[in-house]
Amino acid sequence: MRNIWLSVFAGAMIAASSFTAQAADSVTVRLKWFNQAQFAGFYVAKEKGLYQAAGLDVAVQPGGPDFPSIQMVAGGNEQFGVTSADQILIARGKGVPVVALAVIYRKSPFVLFSLKGSGIDTPAKFVGKKIGLKVGGNEELVYRALLKKTGVSSKSLTEIPVKFDMTPLLTKQLDVWPGYLNNEVIAAREKGFDVDIISPADYGLDFYADTLFTTEAMVRDHPDEVQRFVTATLKGWADAVAHPEEAAKLTVKQDSKLSYPHELTMMKDSIPLLKPDAQPIGSMQLANWTSLQNLLIQGNFLKGPLDLNKAFTTKFLAP
Repeated sequence: MRNIWLSVFAGAMIAASSFTAQAADSVTVRLKWFNQAQFAGFYVAKEKGLYQAAGLDVAVQPGGPDFPSIQMVAGGNEQFGVTSADQILIARGKGVPVVALAVIYRKSPFVLFSLKGSGIDTPAKFVGKKIGLKVGGNEELVYRALLKKTGVSSKSLTEIPVKFDMTPLLTKQLDVWPGYLNNEVIAAREKGFDVDIISPADYGLDFYADTLFTTEAMVRDHPDEVQRFVTATLKGWADAVAHPEEAAKLTVKQDSKLSYPHELTMMKDSIPLLKPDAQPIGSMQLANWTSLQNLLIQGNFLKGPLDLNKAFTTKFLAP
């Protein structure tokens, strides 16, 4: 009889073990860029067990030029991604069935900046200067909208294509650099260079930035999985905002090249962008998507209006 009970117990343990192994749904989220505190909420959700508690086994993968999140997710091998809101609309304009689930950065960190003492602190002072231009992305979109809004002709200045190395600005080969408040501005100051910031938001050009997205197929076929992922992710972001020091420590764990002081500054400087008002992180409104779409059409990034009710959904956000 004892052997029978041992066999039954062993069988039950094996069955329980198999259930546990199958209980967690494996998903991947592809970030917009390389690992850094810009994505701290995802690291917090993973490292503090929020995804695990939601029955998810989440791989958080860095993005970058070689791993564009929209292509990686649209290809079907990855389930979630992070990209700028404008890229979601541009992709849908090309027939790519991606859907925004939550806006992480409701205030864009994108700015243009010059070295302190140059006297370049408004778009009007771009005239006759050499302006760094990141071609083809949302940086160019907002930059061109800023010129149009302020009546500055691109013919009155010199545009020079740049990538990510700020040396041309710091060595005064360029006069103005396109970058981010929570990254390049911090890096310039860390190198001992103070800067003047020209913020498009000050001219009425403030659009959604980093946005969590998936595919129409995921929303249709796996809504429970999407719900659990969105909820756990936003809890991670809320925790990161409440505890920036811990969030920066968890960020540094993702890559040995990261510096805690830099990531902590990035995290703290990101909080006003993540929480520009009383609305919870993730919130999004049709009016903001409409404004962004209009800008894309004016800039010839979109041929015409889209059905925005298919481009984003709020049904996975807390009421």
